[in-house]
Amino acid sequence: MSIKFKQYYILITIGILFSHESSAQTTAISPWPKITNTNQPWARWWWMGSAVDKPNLKKNLIDLHKAGIGGVEITPIYGVKGEEANFIDYLSPKWMEMLDYTIHIADSTGMQVDMVLGTGWPYGGSHVTLPYAATKLVVEKYSVKKGAKFIQEIKPDSTKEKVPTQLLNVVGYGADGTYIDLTDKLNGTLLKWKAKKTDYTLYAIFSGKTGQQVKRAAPGGKGYTLDHYSEEALNAYVVPFDKAFNGREGKIRSIFNDSYEVYGTDFTPLFLKEFENRRGYDLKKQLPKLLSKTDNETDNRIKSDYRETLSDLLLNRFDKPWTNWAHAKNFKTKLQAHGSPGNLIDLYASADIPECETFGSMPFDISGLRREKQDIREGDADPVMLKFSSSAAHISGKPLVSSETFTWLRDHFKIALSQCKPEAEELLLNGINHIFLHGSTYSPERAKWPGWKFYASANFNATDPTWEDAPALFSYIASCQSMLQLGKSDNETLLYYPIYDTWNKYQGGTLFFEFKIHSLSEWLKGTSFYDTTQNLMKNGYGVDFVSDNFISQAQVKDGKIILPGGTFKSLIVPACDKMPMATLEKLIALKKAGGAIIFQGLPTSVPGYYEYENQNKKLAALIDENKKSIQPVADLFKALDEAQVYPETLVNTGLKYIRRTIDGEKIYYLVNHTAKAIDGFIPLKIGNKEVVIFDPLTKEYGNAIVQKKSDVTWVKLRLESGQSFILKTEDKASQQEWKYYQKTADAIALQGNWELSFDKGGPKLPSKTKVSTLESWTRLSPEAEAFSGTATYTLQFDAPNTAADNWDLNLGDVRESAKVWLNGSYIGTAWSAPFTINLGKLKKGKNTLTVQVTNLGANRVRDMELKGEEWKIFYEINMVDKDYKKFDATKWNPTPSGLLGPVTITPLRQNNKLLNNDN
Repeated sequence: MSIKFKQYYILITIGILFSHESSAQTTAISPWPKITNTNQPWARWWWMGSAVDKPNLKKNLIDLHKAGIGGVEITPIYGVKGEEANFIDYLSPKWMEMLDYTIHIADSTGMQVDMVLGTGWPYGGSHVTLPYAATKLVVEKYSVKKGAKFIQEIKPDSTKEKVPTQLLNVVGYGADGTYIDLTDKLNGTLLKWKAKKTDYTLYAIFSGKTGQQVKRAAPGGKGYTLDHYSEEALNAYVVPFDKAFNGREGKIRSIFNDSYEVYGTDFTPLFLKEFENRRGYDLKKQLPKLLSKTDNETDNRIKSDYRETLSDLLLNRFDKPWTNWAHAKNFKTKLQAHGSPGNLIDLYASADIPECETFGSMPFDISGLRREKQDIREGDADPVMLKFSSSAAHISGKPLVSSETFTWLRDHFKIALSQCKPEAEELLLNGINHIFLHGSTYSPERAKWPGWKFYASANFNATDPTWEDAPALFSYIASCQSMLQLGKSDNETLLYYPIYDTWNKYQGGTLFFEFKIHSLSEWLKGTSFYDTTQNLMKNGYGVDFVSDNFISQAQVKDGKIILPGGTFKSLIVPACDKMPMATLEKLIALKKAGGAIIFQGLPTSVPGYYEYENQNKKLAALIDENKKSIQPVADLFKALDEAQVYPETLVNTGLKYIRRTIDGEKIYYLVNHTAKAIDGFIPLKIGNKEVVIFDPLTKEYGNAIVQKKSDVTWVKLRLESGQSFILKTEDKASQQEWKYYQKTADAIALQGNWELSFDKGGPKLPSKTKVSTLESWTRLSPEAEAFSGTATYTLQFDAPNTAADNWDLNLGDVRESAKVWLNGSYIGTAWSAPFTINLGKLKKGKNTLTVQVTNLGANRVRDMELKGEEWKIFYEINMVDKDYKKFDATKWNPTPSGLLGPVTITPLRQNNKLLNNDN
C-alpha cells in the first residue's frame, strides 16, 4: 500500500475526512453545527439468532462508529443455519449481558442504543397468553322459526377458528324488528330458547383470536402477537421487561414499535363496553347493520363508529400507556403508526419520535441518476404520506422525526450510494430529520463473505464493498440533519385531515381498515385533502396536517393559531363530507377569535350513527348561523394572501425546499432534483438579509451575493442537477465570501494510458493493467468480471495552457464511487450525481490524477452462485429478491464497474464582483 493511501486510511479511522472536503477552508471557527450522534444517521441492527459475542459486538459497533453511524436500534430476528449452538434466548441473563456490553461499547464511542420491545415484529412473544393475544370479532348466525325451540351448543365454525374463542353474547333480531339479548339464557355454551312471537336470526358474538405469530422471531421470542387495543394486555406484556430493565433505567435511549402489521385484528374482549362508552349506543343492537355487505349510509355510519373506536383504543389503551411506561424508565419512544387502523396524526404524536418509512425506489429527474427497471421495485415514499409523521411532530412539539430508510431501494448488492442520496433528500425535504438505515446486520468475523444478511435490502455493513465510501453518504446526512434539527419547523399553514370521510366509506364491508403506505390509492390519493396538499406544496407553501384532536387544543393569540408544538398563520379545511360537530364549532370559534380559518368546502353531515339525524340538523343550523364567516373560498391562494401567508416562489425555478426558524432567522434546505442546473438569483421570502451558503456535501460555506428588498432577499446560487445547499439568513455578513466560479472554456477530455490496479476485494485481485479507453473493468478478464471491491486508476497528464483559478473535474460515469487525489494530495470523494469535484490549481507540466473506484457486490455474488457456492444459510424467509421471489443472482448480467468516463477538466474563474451585477 502506498504512503498516501496509508495516510488516508489513518485519517478515515479517526473520523476526520468528509466527502469532498476542501482543505481551502481557513475560517478559524466554523459556523457548521457540531456533529452529534443524534445528527448522524442511525441503523436498525439485526441480531440473527441473537448469536452475538463481545469481540464481534465491539468490532461491529466500532465499524459503524468509524463510518459515521450515531446509534443502533437492536432487533433480534431468526438465526443462521449452523450457528444454533451460539443462539441466545431473548431476555435471558446471557442476552442481557450482551445488551449491557453493547450499551457500554456504544457509550465509549459516543453512540447510543435503541431497541425493539420484542423480537421481529409486531409486539408479541412466548409470554403472551391467549387472553392477551391479538383478537378478532367472530360472529355465528342461526335462524329460528316462530314457535320453534332452539337447543344447541353455541360454538364457532371449527373449520375456520383454529384458536380457542370466548363466547361473549347471544342476541336475537326478530322479523318484526324486535331485539332480544339472550346472553343470560346461556348455560355455559348451551342455549335453550323458544321463538314465540316471530322468526328470529340469532347472532353469537365471540372474542376470537387471529392466531398470528411474531414475524421473523428470534430464539426465545416466538409466540402470539399482542392485543394492541388493550391496556391490560400491554401491562401483562411489559412484566418481563420490568424485570429485565430493573437497574437499567435510562440506559436505552428509546423503545421502538415497528409498523402496524397486526393483521386482521378488529376486536378486543372489552370492545363492546368501550364502544358504548365512546359512541353512545349499544353496538349489539346494530350487529346486522354492522356486518352487512350493503353499501348504504346507515350501515356505513356504524362501520365508521367501529373504526373510530379501534383508533381510540389503539391510541388511548395502548400507544399512550406504552409511552408512559417507557417514560417511567427514562426511555423515549419511537413509533411507526402507519399500517394501523387509526388516525395516523394522533398515533404518531403519541410517541416521542414519530417514524415513517420508505419502501422501494422513487423516480427522480436527476441527470446521470440510474434507475434500471430490472433492479427496482416502485416506491411508496409519497411526500404527502411522509408528512403525516412530520406534521404530528411539528404540531405536538416533538423535535425529532425519524424514518426507516432505503428498504428495497434496489435489489440486494445493487444499491449504490448515489441512489441513496435523493431518497434521503426527499425525506429531509418533508420534515424527517433523524434517518435510520434499514439496516445493518450483525456479522461476526467467522462468517464467510458476504457475511450474515437480512432478507430485505439494503444492508449497510463492513462486509459490503460500498462500505469503502459509505462514510461520505453518512457525513452528508449528518451535515443536513445538524441544520434540520435546529430551531423549529417554519411551516405556516395547517391543513385539516378529514379522516371521517375514509372511515365512513364502505371499504368492501371490512371493519378493519388499515392506513398503509402500500395502498395509498385506497385512502389518500384522489381525495381533496391529497390534491390540496400537493397544490400547496407545488406553489411553495409550507404545510402541516392537523387532526380533530389537535384542533380541539388550538387557541388563537394575536391572530396566530397556537398548538402545543408551534404557531401557524392559517388553517385550511379542504372539501369534505363528514366532520364532527365539535370540530366545526371549534373552527368557527377560532375564526371569531381572529384566526385565519379558510374553508374550501363545508361538511354536509356529522359522522357516526348516534342521533345523527338530529345532529345533522344542528350542524346545518350552525353553518347557517355562520354562513358569512365560513363561506368557502373560490381562490385558495388569494385567501392565503389576504391572511398574509405567502409562498416561497423559489419553487418556480424547480427547486424543492423546507424551511426552519431559529432565533428569528431562517434556515432553508434547497435541493435540485431537476435534470438541469439552476443558476441565478433565488428569492427568499424574508427581507433585508445576508445569507450564508452551506454545502453539506463539501462542508464549504460563505456569505452569498444578495440583493435586498423589504420583503424578499435574492441570493445568487448555482445548483447542478442533483446538488443541494443549506442557506441561513443573518442580519450582518459574518463569514468569508462564498466562492463563485464561472467556466472560462469548454471541458477538456483527459486522455492517455491509465494504470489500473486492483487494491482490495474478491474473490481474488485481478492483475494490474493499462487501459487507454475507459470502460467497465468487467470486460478485462474473467477475474475482473467476478471482482467486487476497490481499484485505482492513475493517469499523468499535462496541464492545459489555459488560465484558471480552479479546475472542475468531471468523472463522467462512475460505478459506483470514487476517491480522488491530485499530485498525491487527497481532494475528496465523488459518490453522487453530479460526479464532479473541485480540483484546485494544477501545477505546470505533468500532473498525476489518481482515482480509486469502488463497485458493488453484485458481480462477486453472481460469481459465487454461478460456481454453486452457497451463502444463503438463514432460517425462515432466508433470502428473497426485490419482488419477494427466490433470490437468484445467476440470472444477472455482469454489473458495469469502475471508471467509465469520459473524464474531463474545466477551467474556472472566481469573480464575485462580476456575478454581483448579474440578475
